[in-house]
Amino acid sequence: MDALIRDRLASALVCALCVLLTSYTAKAQDDAGFVRIFDGKVLKDWRPVPQNLSSSWSVKDGVIRGEGLEDRLAYLVYAGDEAIGDFELKFQYRMLTNGNTGVEVRGHVDKTGKRPFEGYHADLGHVGIGPQILGAWDFHFATRKEFPSERGTRLTIDESGAGHHETIADHITLAEIKKRDWNRCHIVANGNDLQFSINGKLASAFTDGIREGRLGEGLIAFQLRDKGMVVEFKDILLKH
Repeated sequence: MDALIRDRLASALVCALCVLLTSYTAKAQDDAGFVRIFDGKVLKDWRPVPQNLSSSWSVKDGVIRGEGLEDRLAYLVYAGDEAIGDFELKFQYRMLTNGNTGVEVRGHVDKTGKRPFEGYHADLGHVGIGPQILGAWDFHFATRKEFPSERGTRLTIDESGAGHHETIADHITLAEIKKRDWNRCHIVANGNDLQFSINGKLASAFTDGIREGRLGEGLIAFQLRDKGMVVEFKDILLKH
């Protein structure tokens, strides 16, 4: 091998290493301050609700697997802290079937029995389930009005409880969400402002400015809704 070829190979190797190092450094900075709340082995610091559907949740091949056993709501609650206020949550999810899933945040036990929890809900599901679910915010309340906040929408709830919608520029599109594959999710709760992003692009957002009834803290939980559905979660990181 002559000197020119060796020099070119060495230069290419150095460039490749620089790219890898830059990528690794950027990811480390993005994840600074986050704590991994699932170790890929056991469901330590997680609890199922209701308890009689505990077999809906398992660990398989290093990921959390949720399997719908009935047509009723089933949750996996992060029990490490059930009074979380401001936070950022990062994770990846993959739908292996059709179905409706998501993440309950600032959740509280629903004393009316309408649902297991009241809370704000970042909605997920299979590609094709519709913008009212995939990438949307849902509102799980027993007595408050439950506003629609579809994918691509920013909702503002004013002090009187009235809702105002506007379209988010350059929001995540259906074509940018992977079917039957892993998608990156990022939920940010800062005061009354909550944002939900998928694959690095904003999906939906809202500000809850109502005088009475807004939620300032609560639990975080993954949700199952449909019998026969299968969803997986991994790389679950929390900062609060």
